[in-house]
Amino acid sequence: MSAEPPPNDQTHGDAGQDAYFMRQALAQAREAAAQGEVPVGAVVVYQGCVIASGRNAGIATHDPTAHAEIVALRAAAQVLGNYRLDGCELFVTLEPCAMCSGAMLHARLKRVVFGAADPKTGAAGSVLNLFKEARLNHQTEVQGGVLAAECAGVLAVFFRQRRAEQRRHAHPLRDDALRTPEARFQNLPGYPWAPNYVSDLPSLKGLRLHYLDENPKQVQPPAPNHGEPLTWLCLHGNPVWSYLYRKMIPVFTEAGGRVVAPDLIGFGKSDKPKKESAHSFSWHRQVLLELVERLDLSNVVLVVQDWGGLLGLTLPMDAPQRYRGLLVMNTLLATGDTPLPPGFLAWRQMCADKPAFDVARLFERANPQLSAGECAAYSAPFPDAGHRAALRAFPNLVPERPEDDGVEVSRVARMFWQSRWAGRSLMVIGQQDPVLGEPVMRNLQHFIRHCPDPLLVHQAGHFVPEFSEMFARLVSEHFTR
Repeated sequence: MSAEPPPNDQTHGDAGQDAYFMRQALAQAREAAAQGEVPVGAVVVYQGCVIASGRNAGIATHDPTAHAEIVALRAAAQVLGNYRLDGCELFVTLEPCAMCSGAMLHARLKRVVFGAADPKTGAAGSVLNLFKEARLNHQTEVQGGVLAAECAGVLAVFFRQRRAEQRRHAHPLRDDALRTPEARFQNLPGYPWAPNYVSDLPSLKGLRLHYLDENPKQVQPPAPNHGEPLTWLCLHGNPVWSYLYRKMIPVFTEAGGRVVAPDLIGFGKSDKPKKESAHSFSWHRQVLLELVERLDLSNVVLVVQDWGGLLGLTLPMDAPQRYRGLLVMNTLLATGDTPLPPGFLAWRQMCADKPAFDVARLFERANPQLSAGECAAYSAPFPDAGHRAALRAFPNLVPERPEDDGVEVSRVARMFWQSRWAGRSLMVIGQQDPVLGEPVMRNLQHFIRHCPDPLLVHQAGHFVPEFSEMFARLVSEHFTR
């Protein structure tokens, strides 16, 4: 690198000059962090100019000696053409270890300046002090604590992020399940949120369930409703995932609400059992009940569409004190005492005839306003047939006969919505939906106590949230006023 002197008004060795050179080392540390290395950086200074720099590179190079100081010393020796670095100073963001301290002494450095102390491996005063070993034939001046807080902060942020990443991946994959590669979810349009995972709910038995949790309770402003902010619990259907709610989430969080949007097992970023038989109505319902309990959700507005309604409409009766509102979009309660809608039966037949149907193409046809990237995002969780077991299973899980799993609980739920529901409700209907359109929704409205006239979205089809720019703010105002 080119030699660069500090500003002219700084004198050699004073505090200002030391801080200047330490900031050059900090720049190297941040570059190391960007490469996934422990963020330690170093520079070598000769006659007031930086002649070499180094940053930790042990992971990338598979080299246990590739500490920032060693890298910088090697580069400086090449610049000067001598392994002896007489007259040079080395600035490093973290107290050097025994290996690096020995190399510095061997190089005959004039001075070593470090930032943060290292109480575990520091060999310049924390664990031991090689630089004060009188029996060595060379002594090097040492000064610590220069920009110590800033240097320590870079390390703290790095290790905090790494611990969070380790927690996210601390969910071993079961042998009978698949996990969509994370690369499939990179740079999805309109989906910037950090993932959250849970695998220790009793019903999961180690399967990893993903959920979004935006604008958590502790950072929310007070809400006018019930003295606490709303929590919007957004449940998706088949063949989609939490990506369905990406346009609604910012509206709800901007109004001070918390948004929790899980991916059902088999969908999105959640684990995907290999066998279709792993899925059942009662099991998915139980997982959702346990998730609500684990997250201790309160003041909830239940937001449902498609299977989100089939399952979600059965949840509030188990803990009515947690729920304050219902936003229901193109779905149904399947109680086994009325025929399933013809549109749904046609959908189920299509899924049986074409189990490998193109999810992106489905969205492209039904939602021409979406970009190609948005349509492709819906396919991201399902790279091959093995990851699509839930897509094949769910159409046949919709309760149809009185003995089917889910019928009894759905009937109890219908009675709850008719007679016990005390919260606010709002129905939004996508009128172009051939599967669960306006006639189905009008019938459902009769079973929801005090449900006002629905909002009709003429342009919308089955996947109503894709048109939420037309109604999301009205919805937010309806439940927060």
